[in-house]
Amino acid sequence: MKITVLTLFPEIINEPLKHSIIAKALDKDIFKIEIINIRDFATDKHRTADDYPYGGGAGMVMKPDPIFKAFDYVKERNESFKTIFMTPQGNVLTQKKVKTLATQENIVILCGHYEGVDERVRQTLVDEEISIGDYVLTGGELPALVLIDAVARYLPGVLGNADSLVEESFSQNSLDYPQYTRPSEYRGMKVPEVLLSGHHQNIAKWRTEQAKIRTKSRRPDLLGFSNL
Repeated sequence: MKITVLTLFPEIINEPLKHSIIAKALDKDIFKIEIINIRDFATDKHRTADDYPYGGGAGMVMKPDPIFKAFDYVKERNESFKTIFMTPQGNVLTQKKVKTLATQENIVILCGHYEGVDERVRQTLVDEEISIGDYVLTGGELPALVLIDAVARYLPGVLGNADSLVEESFSQNSLDYPQYTRPSEYRGMKVPEVLLSGHHQNIAKWRTEQAKIRTKSRRPDLLGFSNL
């Protein structure tokens, strides 16, 4: 898989990719990341990528020309790709969507900024709009990193133990069960005896029950219950 990120602020994307599991996966060429600075396609000496909105209003809007030219550059180097625009107006990202995106060969992520992008960009270049939640950030770079991290975990070889994908929250329409590690007792708090028993069937049953309890308490919507 190759993920191309179009952004006004490449450094925001680049730095987090140098650490942890994602960095190791990139070093192993499990997938590739290309970061493209939209300002490089601006034609004036100040590399202007935004302008005032027609009709007035607060803030600035990203100009269409640098973005279209950035996409022209991407098209010259890739036969086909899926374009995702990170925006609060998009469909909220889910684990199901992450799993689907992980099957793509090429993904291009467009990061908006300021008051967003010229509508002609959205109408012409964008295949899908995705949000990471019902709130507004200063730009699409952090949501893009969230998407990259979530998708990368589904690529073979990224995680040390592939079973993590099956057991984690949202994979089975439920939250994850409580986790414990050594020591077995800490400041008077003990690990449940069943986890120390070595009885795998009982452990599996306990984990299933605990996952249901936690999900019903925190996210009843996942189990079909009303949370009103």
